[in-house]
Amino acid sequence: MKKLLLIALLIVGCGVFEDEEELSFYDLYCSQGYVELWGAYYDIESTIHLQVGGESVSGLREISGIIPSHIGCLENLTWLTLSRNELTGLIPPEVGSLTNLTKLYLGDNQLTGPIPPEIGNLTNLTELTLYSNQLTGDIPQAVCGLIKSNNLDIDWILNGNNLTNTCE
Repeated sequence: MKKLLLIALLIVGCGVFEDEEELSFYDLYCSQGYVELWGAYYDIESTIHLQVGGESVSGLREISGIIPSHIGCLENLTWLTLSRNELTGLIPPEVGSLTNLTKLYLGDNQLTGPIPPEIGNLTNLTELTLYSNQLTGDIPQAVCGLIKSNNLDIDWILNGNNLTNTCE
């Protein structure tokens, strides 16, 4: 323990970094080669499908809390399913860095706030579900463009939310 403390003091003292703001998102969360989400570890390079939680046979929803921003480290994901849980808070804008996604399922949670415009970066999406949350505000124009260009079903976004359809 003393060795670790000494090493940490030397690193800080040598000016490698003075605070977390000097480190990039990648340095802080993605440089280890894996990311921890809801008590499980996922390899950044090899994780291409991620389905976490959802209603179990008993009818209980398995995960709760926020979607961590470091989910954006999983840059090779093609399929992300977090539907039917007790997820709360905002959809992190880092989801927009998952540009290999073809399917993004976040429906039937308790997510709040606006849809981040970064979702519009997901140009490979063929399915997007955000239904039955507590999302509010206008659908960002970047997302409207994605809905139109990828022929996404807007009802799977609007239903059960308090969103304004600005895509027409």
